[in-house]
Amino acid sequence: MKRTRIVEVLTSEKVGTQFMIMGWVRTKRDSKAGLSFLEVNDGSCLSNLQIIADEKLSNYKSEILKLQTGCSIKALGVLSASPGKGQKVELQAEEIAVFGWADPTVYPLQKKRHSFEFLRTIAHLRPRTNTFGAVARLRNAMSNAIHTFFQDRGFIYLHTPIITGSDCEGAGEMFKVTTFDMDQIPKKDGHPDFAMDFFGQPANLTVSGQLEAEIYALAIGDVYTFGPTFRAENSNTSRHLAEFWMVEPEMAFCDIKGDMELAVDFLKYIFSFVLKNCKEDIEFFNRFIDSSVIETLECIISQGFETLTYTEGIEILIKADEKFEFPVNWGVNLQSEHERYLCEKVLKKPIVMVDYPKEIKPFYMKVNKDEKTVRAMDVLVPKIGEIIGGSQREDDYDTLLERIKEMNLNPDDYWWYLELRKFGSVPHAGFGLGFERLIQFVTGLSNIRDVIPFPRTPGNISF
Repeated sequence: MKRTRIVEVLTSEKVGTQFMIMGWVRTKRDSKAGLSFLEVNDGSCLSNLQIIADEKLSNYKSEILKLQTGCSIKALGVLSASPGKGQKVELQAEEIAVFGWADPTVYPLQKKRHSFEFLRTIAHLRPRTNTFGAVARLRNAMSNAIHTFFQDRGFIYLHTPIITGSDCEGAGEMFKVTTFDMDQIPKKDGHPDFAMDFFGQPANLTVSGQLEAEIYALAIGDVYTFGPTFRAENSNTSRHLAEFWMVEPEMAFCDIKGDMELAVDFLKYIFSFVLKNCKEDIEFFNRFIDSSVIETLECIISQGFETLTYTEGIEILIKADEKFEFPVNWGVNLQSEHERYLCEKVLKKPIVMVDYPKEIKPFYMKVNKDEKTVRAMDVLVPKIGEIIGGSQREDDYDTLLERIKEMNLNPDDYWWYLELRKFGSVPHAGFGLGFERLIQFVTGLSNIRDVIPFPRTPGNISF
């Protein structure tokens, strides 16, 4: 008989039907009447399925009475209406087989609450908890929603390289990739001779698929990437990871206005999808993690987004009767405390901030006529600040070349990127969204390490 997922059993109205389920025992209670009540979960949903095991089962005394939290089982039984509170159905077991035992003296996930810090040390077991099972299901659902959003709009899903010779952001915070023996690195003029390395030149893990996405946008129209990126930023905060996933659409024949509109539509679509399709899990986060999660998502869906220039934002912050940790003046990068203040206390709604100083933005952003600012935009939301960053790309060859030189980058490394501006250049734009930060916002979890299966941070590459 084919296994049925517990989520399907719990939503079934087929009382009297025989089902086979497989999963892990969360709790077990034995009664003096010769019955055992097993709460079993297979990860398909938040709720457990109660299985009633009768002492008449052939292995009741030899195995069922010995079951503990963490044991894995297979149960064949008939679905019946449950007289217990909080559950509509239960499974009357006809057979129970034990796949694997879990010694309660050493199994770390007993029936109690564990801190997130502790659970990070057992990342191989934490998916069995309610919180991390819910995160995994939400992550899956949101991934599906992202693809659906772009596919329904005619975007083409593009696989960009993980290993690259380009520094998209121009900040130098990249992981180097090499096959050199660290004890015998070939050198030339006192420096590593990368001509002897695997690729014949320096190579890095990508920080973004944007530059490659532009190649295809300027050939086949609207594209998007969705994959892992890497930043060698030595930051151990609750907001940063060394490896994370990015969503990056790129649109041909598009200006900054079209970029802003897509970003807003994208967020509203994802949040609506979650509220509609992940009700049980989102209610869990609303109850146990952040009681304002659902209200916040509903407000963003229903509200308009305020457009604010960087200069206007700075003026508001300078005049604010608020003590910020980081000083504010024109030309600085805004911190999350500044962005949240504007969203939560001043405008009290999501914001699309535009026209940033060119000195604090990457070389590829379109320079405005004032030659001081670029057509960059950040989408700011309550509780987290920036959630999307994007721009119209510089499509003029001479201006782009000058910007590359201003950033002290080597134009030869970007010859192909510059050449795109020689052959049929068009206005184009795109944005990037950190997938983990989006999940943080949806779940209310305060630490980004808790929304990715295996976090990579400075000093940590476990599992």
